Amino acid sequence: MSKRASLTHDSPALELELPLLAPQERSQRRRSGSGTIPLCIMHDTGKPSPTNTKPTSPTIPPTQQAARPQSPAAAADPADDEDETDVIGDLMGHYGKWQLLMTVLLSLFQVPNTFHISSSVYQAANKDFWCQRPPQLQQMPVDVWRNLSGSTDNCHRRDGIDWSRLSNETTSQWELPQDGNGKLVACENWEYETHDNVGNTWTSEWDLVCDKEHLKQVAEMFFLLGVATGGIISGYLSDKFGRKTMLFISAVLQTIFGLWLYICSSFELYLTLRALLGLVSVSVTYSGLILAIEYVDGKWRTIAGMYNLFPLPISYMIISGLAYLTQDYQRLQLCIGLPGIFLCFLWFVVPESPRWLLVKGRIDEVRRIIEAAAKFNGRQLPADYQLTPPTQESSSQDFTYLFRSSYLRRISICFLCIWFTMNLVYYGIILNMSSFGGNVYLNSALAGLVEIPAIALAMYIITKVGKKWLFCATLICAGVACCCAAITEGRADLLWLKITFLMMGKFTISAGNTIMPVYTAELYPTPIRNVGVGACNVAAGLALILTPYLSLLNKIEDHLLMTLLTAWSIFGGVVVLFLPETAVRSKASNSTPGQGSAPHPNASAAKQV
Repeated sequence: MSKRASLTHDSPALELELPLLAPQERSQRRRSGSGTIPLCIMHDTGKPSPTNTKPTSPTIPPTQQAARPQSPAAAADPADDEDETDVIGDLMGHYGKWQLLMTVLLSLFQVPNTFHISSSVYQAANKDFWCQRPPQLQQMPVDVWRNLSGSTDNCHRRDGIDWSRLSNETTSQWELPQDGNGKLVACENWEYETHDNVGNTWTSEWDLVCDKEHLKQVAEMFFLLGVATGGIISGYLSDKFGRKTMLFISAVLQTIFGLWLYICSSFELYLTLRALLGLVSVSVTYSGLILAIEYVDGKWRTIAGMYNLFPLPISYMIISGLAYLTQDYQRLQLCIGLPGIFLCFLWFVVPESPRWLLVKGRIDEVRRIIEAAAKFNGRQLPADYQLTPPTQESSSQDFTYLFRSSYLRRISICFLCIWFTMNLVYYGIILNMSSFGGNVYLNSALAGLVEIPAIALAMYIITKVGKKWLFCATLICAGVACCCAAITEGRADLLWLKITFLMMGKFTISAGNTIMPVYTAELYPTPIRNVGVGACNVAAGLALILTPYLSLLNKIEDHLLMTLLTAWSIFGGVVVLFLPETAVRSKASNSTPGQGSAPHPNASAAKQV
């Protein structure tokens, strides 16, 4: 392959070919030597990277926020890593001991995020309850009390009965007094099962039963509403104020809100704090991920962004153990809020993104970071190296650009459906573990365990082959697994088989969740990648808001929840078939420019920040 001319940051302009049209149309325009779009050395947005693309949330979702390569070809061919390098990476090393240490430290911020988004599985767990017994009947068996009080639904009891005439000592046959009028009145207070391995939850703390049962879903929804809102605005704030600044401001607020929830006794205030916690948690995820992938260069951007996901499954397993040991929503909240205190001290260790600083013209700070990183990596710096802030240009792309051509309309509609589907199914499984039967602690730990090989396998495969058919297979297989779990629903003797199918579904949907952000970034053109992924965030946020209410489907019909997840998974897999495959550029085509067309004179690789 002929050596491409690399451009320095003081170059006046650069033209990059961008896939604004369908792949077939682009190839024709390349052969004719037209169809290039002038860009400055930086992105048209003036922001520091291909890595400044808005990733999605939560809890939240973090599993959707992998590094974004510049083009399908750049991501597919390791020989083209040079396309993605810049002067900062050339000076301090594209990936070394310094980058490894920093990115590992930043991945730790995913731990409290995962704790908070999955805590509702245990804190909002259902409990067995019944109308409160009179003080003198506390020793009466619960089943007898339910029959005696006529409380078949545990929400109403017989009215007009003088319960003081009964006592544990004087009544032996628990006969119903004859002065009742047969009417039922709503219970005012309830008692809860204490030996259910669930402990004190939102249900028992605020009597979220009967006509107030829906408030549990509201509490979960408030957190996810904050995540959805934060996913839209966190990218702008991170670009404006800096990755490190936003990361640690959000981490401090996350810690404050998390510990405040521990001492909160008002349910209304609890809802507000949950929403604020979701808002800052997604900002922690976004800023930490972008900071991590802006520390590295070349192909390491994608890899660093994806191994940032590994703390998620480990955190799922840890919180299941903490919930089992505490069995109290307040003590669990204290345990998941405390780690944020220690992470805040990383302010003195983690530097700002040198690429963001260079865009802002803060050259002295960039030099200090480069010199420290190069020394840690054992690299010698040139004595006279120069750093020039890149020229910034304004960008006017908006949501309408996603529908300007048939190619963009197709991938935009497809990705809106896919991101909604992926979030609905992924979090529909995670956040409803307590509804599937069996031991909720064991089920959640297993769900985290199977995600580790899923992420690792997906990371390996997508660097070797195209993503379309693999992505489609993960969704279809998840749908098949959910369908099999639905078939076994309601059969206690097949509970082990149902859980097995659920874990298979969790494995495949986790692999798909790893592929999705990378695939999305590769198909969107560089100038509108922020807009495209931002629109996908909206669809993902809508799915997150709906997720807490999925558990109510089982109250309508036992098979309804798993049937719905099955339908959406298969729908998502079918939609993937309408997407183009990512290009895998052959080395032969790069090394033989004379076969059919000459290389475009401006097709040289840009050393971008």
